[in-house]
Amino acid sequence: MFRRTFWFTTGVAAGVWATTKVNRKLKQLTPENLAVTATNKAIEAGGRLKDRAVEFALDVRDNMVQREAELGDALGLNAPVDRELPGPGRYAAIENRNDPTYVDRTTYSYNRNEDH
Repeated sequence: MFRRTFWFTTGVAAGVWATTKVNRKLKQLTPENLAVTATNKAIEAGGRLKDRAVEFALDVRDNMVQREAELGDALGLNAPVDRELPGPGRYAAIENRNDPTYVDRTTYSYNRNEDH
């Protein structure tokens, strides 16, 4: 008799366990619960996407600053500024031939437009 009681109790416990599992799964598959689950998954995915987009934007900004510095160095924009005034942009009307920087410009090349 003890044997029959043991197996009966075991069968009842297995039945309760299986019924509980099936009922939980059925509750998960209701349209309302599926909608809530889908919404939660979408919110989680959106949060991960936002984090990656922010991380990407920060990487782009860092690389942009680095590249601007490289270009500034290559073009000489980051070099120290020379505060001296630039030299004269035009030649004097009367040239000083005694000046050591004097260049003789009396030899002209032929310009065909001078004949007209």
